[in-house]
Amino acid sequence: MANTMQFDLVSPERSLASLEASAVQLPGADGDMTAMPDHAPTITTLRPGILKVEAPEGASEYLVTGGFAQINGDSLSVLAEKAIPVAEVTRSHLDDLIAEARASHEAAKESDDQTIVDDAAKLLADMEALGTHMSL
Repeated sequence: MANTMQFDLVSPERSLASLEASAVQLPGADGDMTAMPDHAPTITTLRPGILKVEAPEGASEYLVTGGFAQINGDSLSVLAEKAIPVAEVTRSHLDDLIAEARASHEAAKESDDQTIVDDAAKLLADMEALGTHMSL
């Protein structure tokens, strides 16, 4: 069993991480999960939350707004809608993300599809909860 796996985190704006990791905690859409070397192959969607990486060089955390993760046993790739290192997150960043989610929720209310409205409401609630979780 290997002690580390290749971890890559990218968003449309930039590549945020490419390193060897011993564990990665993911905010999965169906609940939090931890990927470690030799994890069973898995693809999952992500909800807004904090992605935590444990590596031989130290730990790092990233705020992600959603996306996908693909685990292949010896590697983990995360394609995030948006990702920001937690150390760089300001109240202004979070306010902007909440405002975007609120606007999406208001636009979704015009839809006849209740699933779209519910998804937008969940996104808004998740974004608001991030601020509380991060003490911002």
